[in-house]
Amino acid sequence: MPPRFAFTLHATDGAARTGEIAMQRGVIRTPAFMPVGTAATVKAMRPAEVRATGADIILGNTYHLMLRPGAERMARLGGLHKFMGWDRPILTDSGGYQVMSLSALTKQSEEGVSFASHLDGSRHMLTPERSMEIQRLLGSDIVMVFDECPPNGVDRERAQASMERSMRWARRSRDAFDSGGEHATRAALFGIQQGSLDRGLRAASADALMEIGFDGYAVGGLAVGEGQAAMFGVLDYAPDQLPADKPRYLMGVGKPDDLVGAVERGIDMFDCVLPTRSGRNGQAFTWAGPVNIRNAKHAEDESPLDPACDCPVCTGWSRAYLHHLVRSGEMLGAMLMTQHNLHFYQALMAGMRSAIAEGRFAAFAATFRTNYAAGR
Repeated sequence: MPPRFAFTLHATDGAARTGEIAMQRGVIRTPAFMPVGTAATVKAMRPAEVRATGADIILGNTYHLMLRPGAERMARLGGLHKFMGWDRPILTDSGGYQVMSLSALTKQSEEGVSFASHLDGSRHMLTPERSMEIQRLLGSDIVMVFDECPPNGVDRERAQASMERSMRWARRSRDAFDSGGEHATRAALFGIQQGSLDRGLRAASADALMEIGFDGYAVGGLAVGEGQAAMFGVLDYAPDQLPADKPRYLMGVGKPDDLVGAVERGIDMFDCVLPTRSGRNGQAFTWAGPVNIRNAKHAEDESPLDPACDCPVCTGWSRAYLHHLVRSGEMLGAMLMTQHNLHFYQALMAGMRSAIAEGRFAAFAATFRTNYAAGR
């Protein structure tokens, strides 16, 4: 029987790490990028195509799935894996961020968050216990604790109160997860560090989480508008505040150069809607920087989207064709652009894994930055 959860570090190079997470549904190679399957689908992609890009794990969204089609319905239909046709690990977020960013008439209390659905205005209550229950009904492999993510720019007093509430919610999440029966014997639970941009608050949050004990630890509360320099400033110390023998997950990040900089600082896992959302809107990520395929200069360009990429899109079609599809609003345009972007992100992660294992990560990162910036 494969392990419930086992994290093994294979190599380090500076602060950068490479390893693997072994779970019952498969091995996750780290550093890992998780494509976002918000509503039981990675938009414009079939599961087999997502896997073919090199993805070992995807992310599902508790908030969206609890509203539609509903967690109880999902459980009756056999769980999220069966429902969407993905047989490898799935991480589900707790729903806390979406409740606070998408919902109308939100009211927070020590109990949880009362909110109105952005779909139909119906009222719901999300608590640490309910979040754990929903993620159990979905059949998640990696469960995230319920937390509060304050907006960028809050003062220290507000950031401290939010962090301390998140730590109380983390304890309640741990207790509720542990009482979840069979699901708790095969799934993992990750804590989420909060504290905004304050080093002392981050340290206090890390200490509280480690006292509770989790399978992995996320750095939360970033990628909320603070900018790359401020984010990297936090990442210069936050990963070292967390256990070295557990995976470290930076939530909601990011651009390709964000990923390289975060791995450089000791992060192991990422998720972001950027490669799929950008693909649907005509932006491709390439080794020579971002490409806006809508630009008229591509209308008669017979070259591949990225000459350095071996994905089916770059080996099969020209920039001119992709330009035509996207400008015409054809569905195939969104599908091909998304496929390329996910392939590029996974190739970037594979390149970093190899560079760390071979002790040449600094050179890899420097070359990547030079080439990526040249195309901007």
